[in-house]
Amino acid sequence: MRGELELFERQEAAPRRPAQDAPGFRARRRAVIQARRRRNGFLVAGVLGVVVVLVGIDLARGQDGLLLPGPAAPVAGSAAPGVSAEPEASGQPREEGTPVPAGGGTFGYATGTGTVLGAAGTLHKFRVAVEKGADAEVTAFATEVERILADPRGWTGGGKHRFQRVAEKATYEFTVYLATAGTTQKMCAAGGLHTEGFSSCRLPGQLVINLDRWSQAVPGYGAPLPDYQAFAVNHELGHQLGYGHEACPAPGRPAPVMQQQSTGLKNCTANPWPHPAAPTDPALYRGPTIP
Repeated sequence: MRGELELFERQEAAPRRPAQDAPGFRARRRAVIQARRRRNGFLVAGVLGVVVVLVGIDLARGQDGLLLPGPAAPVAGSAAPGVSAEPEASGQPREEGTPVPAGGGTFGYATGTGTVLGAAGTLHKFRVAVEKGADAEVTAFATEVERILADPRGWTGGGKHRFQRVAEKATYEFTVYLATAGTTQKMCAAGGLHTEGFSSCRLPGQLVINLDRWSQAVPGYGAPLPDYQAFAVNHELGHQLGYGHEACPAPGRPAPVMQQQSTGLKNCTANPWPHPAAPTDPALYRGPTIP
């Protein structure tokens, strides 16, 4: 009898749950359920929105990772490890509102396979492409690029690198593009580099040469146009091979090829070659590293 009395007292002391048929219970329950559904709906909509934005950006970049109008370029091959180049800072910024000339953003590629350039070292296969509609011919540009890479004063001079041009659909490591100022600006900006339509740049697997600089060089460079062209190719190729920017080692000395010579020689003299004393001295000519 005593046990039954204690059980009755505990049951009376325990908090009572409101009856489900009490006034307002069902209305409150419906309100809670509706609020949870609205919250879940907002979360799903937010996730879907992020996915749509990311897919849209990926489609806009195209297969080659370039934010360009028109058909996407072919899929790029594996890029060599190394630092991503910052562009040559604009030495002649355009006035605000001045349009930057651009072509159609599509490219024609040099055909066939070139000879192996260099006697020893890792073989790097590359393509050459010229923007369609630009005032340049792809075969002539490919010939000049191969001339520069074959020079013993170039990146083959130290015996660490060899190069071979391949056709568009072949396996390759990087592509040398010759593009109009506007297309160069778009291609470089797709990788976070802002050239203002003035300079060239390097992105992983892409050496983007500004057509204006290729045909006109920069004021006060102090060397013939072919030398500046060699500098433009060798500088961006240096980034592809893993080298960063360097400074003038001393007044009156040749500028290292990894110096940003397009924006001024900083008391150095123009030099387009990484191994300027080769083949007599195959050492890589360098300046102080810029952090």
